[in-house]
Amino acid sequence: MLISPLMDLLVIAGSGLLFIGSVLKFVAVATRYHPHILGLSSLDFLLMCAVCWAFALVLAARTWVQLNEPELIRQRRERLQQEARWHVPDTDYADEPEEGDEEMPEAATGEH
Repeated sequence: MLISPLMDLLVIAGSGLLFIGSVLKFVAVATRYHPHILGLSSLDFLLMCAVCWAFALVLAARTWVQLNEPELIRQRRERLQQEARWHVPDTDYADEPEEGDEEMPEAATGEH
């Protein structure tokens, strides 16, 4: 399903609702008459506009994430692999003495 036409519809509907609410508010400020359309005031139209624009923004963000998710996952995997290589010590364990091969200090052996 194409998301772009739905986002466009929500943006256009929100803009129309904002225009209607603005006209109602202008009439209420300019005259003594406080108009309502189907019982809805200018504030109600503003809230419906905000809801439409919020849904359009959510759809746009969701679409962007779906398009870029494979690339973001690849970048994260590469970064984690680089960090894992950075944390692994590059020491040769053959050169280090084993636990039983450690020399005892002179004070412990009683020799001077």
